[in-house]
Amino acid sequence: MHELITNDGVRLAYRDSGGDGVPLVLLHGWGQTQEMFRHQLEGLAPGRRVVTVDFRGHGRSGKPRHGYRIARLARDVLDLVDHLGLDRFDALGWSMGASVWWSFVDQYGTGRIRRLVLVDQPAAVAAVPWMTETEQRECGAIFDVAGLLELGDALAGPDGEKVREDFVRSMFSGDTDPELLAFVTEQIRSTPAYAGVPLLFDHCAQDWRDVLDCIDVPTLVIGCEGSHVDPASQRFIAERIPGAGLHVFPKSVASSHFPFLENPGAFNAVVEKFLS
Repeated sequence: MHELITNDGVRLAYRDSGGDGVPLVLLHGWGQTQEMFRHQLEGLAPGRRVVTVDFRGHGRSGKPRHGYRIARLARDVLDLVDHLGLDRFDALGWSMGASVWWSFVDQYGTGRIRRLVLVDQPAAVAAVPWMTETEQRECGAIFDVAGLLELGDALAGPDGEKVREDFVRSMFSGDTDPELLAFVTEQIRSTPAYAGVPLLFDHCAQDWRDVLDCIDVPTLVIGCEGSHVDPASQRFIAERIPGAGLHVFPKSVASSHFPFLENPGAFNAVVEKFLS
């Protein structure tokens, strides 16, 4: 484990596997940690350089009282790739991590990204009133505004830990490996409510549909039939990004929001084929 200090003084914990070739930078989702990618650090092609990081407020990184916005996380990623001297890299974002890459592209462009992998993240999470029903369905909105506010209030309340556990459980369908569920539940405990709640609100309030057309690097979109994220929303994203590919794991391969944990062999094979 290594550390860097962001331009606003926050300590970030990251791993760098070393190796040759184009580095792959992986970004985790809300409330989770870089441990989500424990099967990718060594499970991808031998010698591939893999970089993972805990966002501020998550995992082993610092937990300041400021900066819990997607745009700030994207700036933290810029600090990371600058710190490592990565002029050219591949990028993978899962869940909120995909939103951080969209913010990165929106602010800093695609000039340093060779290939992009987006895993199981809607283009807009909240169904705001000015969206039509068709737009809400296409973008894969999970909450309405009232539901988002209710969730944030519950996460910040006295039963927040139970709410987090239920939220994690909702991301799995069918029979769930109890050890895998326990692992994911344990990781989410590292994010305090004062960090997680405002970040979740900011994350869910974003609408990235206008950024999709601007992505001009080879892109692969990955969805899961067994996830709480509708695979149709991943198809919508792939159709909006010029030339993007789409891979949807059937329930028989991955029945959750966590294909890289549930079936790392299948997940790594799909990612490796795209990056090769």
